[in-house]
Amino acid sequence: MTIVETRRILLEGITTEVLRDGELLRAPDGRTVRAEDAIHLPPCTPTKIICAHLNFMNRVTELKTTCPDTPSYFQKPTSALNSHKGHVVRPKGCKYLNYEGEVGIVIGRNCRNIRMADAEQYIAGYTVANDFGLHDFRETDRGSMVRVKGADTLGPLGPGLVRGWRPEGKVLRTRVNGKVVQEAPLDELIWSVAYLLADLARTHTFYPGDVILTGTPANSRPVQPGDVVTVDVDGLGTLENHIVDGAFGISGECGSPPTDTDVVRGVALGEGLKE
Repeated sequence: MTIVETRRILLEGITTEVLRDGELLRAPDGRTVRAEDAIHLPPCTPTKIICAHLNFMNRVTELKTTCPDTPSYFQKPTSALNSHKGHVVRPKGCKYLNYEGEVGIVIGRNCRNIRMADAEQYIAGYTVANDFGLHDFRETDRGSMVRVKGADTLGPLGPGLVRGWRPEGKVLRTRVNGKVVQEAPLDELIWSVAYLLADLARTHTFYPGDVILTGTPANSRPVQPGDVVTVDVDGLGTLENHIVDGAFGISGECGSPPTDTDVVRGVALGEGLKE
């Protein structure tokens, strides 16, 4: 199957879908820009981003929990979207901003009530994702993940959308400042791409551009402002993001503050899932 990669970039101030041609990105009108120099946008425009919770057995083991019979999910708002080389903001006063290297499934056409055997027909392609989590809110979110996974900038996707790619035999690696911190074959996913899509489509209508994140392997850990986090997946490319300190802290006027408890540390530091 032919591999084709498209990206969405700002080209002279205009959002443009371009075709990757080696180290060049080529616009429909023939203009080119070096991939390294391009200002990237998320490679698709989802109406929703749904994430599989635990989908690698080494992550289940690390968190000292048991593997459920079926997947559980949470939703990441589209306002969290970020892109290749985008800055990921850790609010002042927060300590536990964790990386989570993942693969994103990008939907290609309307999808509802499908069979697993037909799932591939509804997939446009795949992208690299980093499902950052702000675990300072892990306890106060009470399992909802609204603030943990939904804060602004915590949803980088990219650099491109790759069509014709398959996850079988591929490896995912996350690096912090060049050091490998996560590495796992995608063959170790507990639930396959087809299973996740068919499961969710029993209750949700998916539209072109929607994204399903397939879960992260073991060793998600906190990063600090100044760190550079990359996620690379064989055949999908490398997603790079820079961690920065937010200009503001979390307002104390209302709502629960960030916390540093056994529950928070249990997930952020891989000591065990305590909820």
